[in-house]
Amino acid sequence: MIPLARPALEEGDISAVVAVLRSGWLTQGPAVAAFEADFARAVGAPHAVAVSNCTTALHLALLAAGVGPGCEVITASHSFIATANAIHLCGASPVFADIDADTFNLAPEAVERLIGPRVKAILCVHQMGMPCDLPAILAIARRHDLAVIEDAACAIGSEIRIDGAWRPIGAPLSDAACFSFHPRKVLTTGEGGMIATARPDLAARCRSLRQHAMSVSDADRHAAASVTTESYAEPGFNHRMTDMQAALGRAQLPRLAATIGERRALADGYRARLRGTLAIRPPAEPGWARSNWQSYCVGLPAGADRPGVMQAMLDAGVATRRAIMSSHLEPPWRRARRDGQTISERISATHLLLPLFAGMTADEQDIVVNALRAALRAALGGA
Repeated sequence: MIPLARPALEEGDISAVVAVLRSGWLTQGPAVAAFEADFARAVGAPHAVAVSNCTTALHLALLAAGVGPGCEVITASHSFIATANAIHLCGASPVFADIDADTFNLAPEAVERLIGPRVKAILCVHQMGMPCDLPAILAIARRHDLAVIEDAACAIGSEIRIDGAWRPIGAPLSDAACFSFHPRKVLTTGEGGMIATARPDLAARCRSLRQHAMSVSDADRHAAASVTTESYAEPGFNHRMTDMQAALGRAQLPRLAATIGERRALADGYRARLRGTLAIRPPAEPGWARSNWQSYCVGLPAGADRPGVMQAMLDAGVATRRAIMSSHLEPPWRRARRDGQTISERISATHLLLPLFAGMTADEQDIVVNALRAALRAALGGA
């Protein structure tokens, strides 16, 4: 079976985790602090705050940016449902703008049409690692005095060209960028997330809220030369990262550039193999964006039965996944304020994800593409 994704783990990663287990400090300790420092350098951000996953990262970043009950946040329905859920966790309401048909990311003109008096922020998504049109979204936010939070769950190592220079996603452009380290991501800690920001006030509030709004951190209390008792000024959360997770992520960071180079070569391989194949629509990469190719999403030709194609590929030993969901079609968000969502619904219904992972071979790519062609011929009656 060729899986959809496979974590790229090496013996050094395992040794790093074992070293933490032997240290006796297992949660939000020195390994987390070191991972935060390394990650901040990797993306060019002054501050990085490690948390338990990207949903909690989004939750804390939104809260720290001033989103609360009664607010609205414009975002993409075309995203994993956690994007909308994080807004709800703040007591706010998601407002769904449609997407660009090529990048699968927020269409700036759709965002501006939905701005109203209750809108407090824009939560943009770098879907599947493809950068969104961040300069246009930031310009809209400046005109309307809105915060911008980036859902960069899939986008570690992706880049965007701004003013002629390539900038990594997470560089200090928006109020904060939030990353995921789920096993399907390019860099994984099993679970885990990170908030990258240039705002010291936002970083400090996220650090406080992730640990029950404790006035003194565990590390500071243990390092104190005298008895220290903490206080709790407001309700907070347990959104901490463990030191085992941090050690795993830190061990992988030095390989990030090589891993992304390999993934970009695999994306090029798919593009070459799929050229002229039964009207399949490969993903597009704008000239101002460099994706890390966290996922490779293709559009099926008209008339192809996607569940049938996916089952035929599974029978041939190739795992696939449906395209990114449209959250407004799920029960919690069917009544959310939105525009037409025509493009989001079409992409969600007609696209699928092909396997792509570090270590994938040319032979495996051939098997995937041949299985896709065979499945499509059967679905389209031998066309």
